[in-house]
Order: sequence, then C-alpha cells, then structure tokens
Amino acid sequence: MDESYFGGYRKGKRGRGAAGKVPVFGLLKRGGKVHAVMIQDTKAATLVGIIRDRIQPDSIVYTDSYRSYDVLDVSEFRHVRINHTQAFVADRHNHINGIENFWNQAKRHLRRYNGIPRHHFHLFLKECEWRFNYRPVSNLLKCLTRWVWPQ
Repeated sequence: MDESYFGGYRKGKRGRGAAGKVPVFGLLKRGGKVHAVMIQDTKAATLVGIIRDRIQPDSIVYTDSYRSYDVLDVSEFRHVRINHTQAFVADRHNHINGIENFWNQAKRHLRRYNGIPRHHFHLFLKECEWRFNYRPVSNLLKCLTRWVWPQ
C-alpha cells in the first residue's frame, strides 16, 4: 500500500502538502488487483479506515516509512516497513514496487488530459485502476464486450 499525489506543475512547496495536489491511496494485492481511492488527507485515521475495509486481519501489509503507517505496528495486521532512504527492495519479497508501478502508469496516462477538475478526478483514477487490473490491452476489449453483450 502507498499514498501518492496527483496534480499540476509544482510551484512552491513540493511533495506532501503541496498546494493543489490531490492525495490518493492505493492497495495492491500481490499478484492481484489494485484498489485506488481519492482521499481528503493522508492521516492515519483516514488510511486505517480504508485498510480495515479492504484487507483481512492477520494479513501481511507492506508500506514505506510514512508516519501515518505507524498505527499498523500495533494493529491486527503484520506490518513490514520498507525504508526508501536505505533501499527500495529490502529483499526479493519485501517491496512496494507494484503499487509504485501503478502510480507511474496512472500519472503517465492522465498527463495527456492536461488537467482534470478535482470533482471528476475519481472517475479518471478508477479508469486507470480498471486498465491496470485488466491488462494487457487485448483483455480490455474482451472485458467491455462481455459487459455490453453478456452471454
């Protein structure tokens, strides 16, 4: 799981708390699907609510060292923290590169729209989620066809 920020060109403060950025939170099941949501803030209470709704207790969760994830150390989840200042992959299985890959693909896809109004952003984010979950591209058309003409 990881949080990210989407938005226009950076003016002034960069990173967390930059003006005009939209915070998003994503969960990726290893070998499974991604779930991304637009959030109001990246505080622990906000993130833990989403985590508890989407993840079964006693699951292993991988995060970076962001302070909002500290609450997971004393929760019903087994928490593995990846310190990006030391390495992006602690070992072969301890990483969050899958969700980072999703952020990269989503930002690349959304860049072509040259700005999206905040009140419509969640729709574009869900499209990116759908594209990621049903890739490769050849599967996207098959999926849409099944939805339109179920058999």
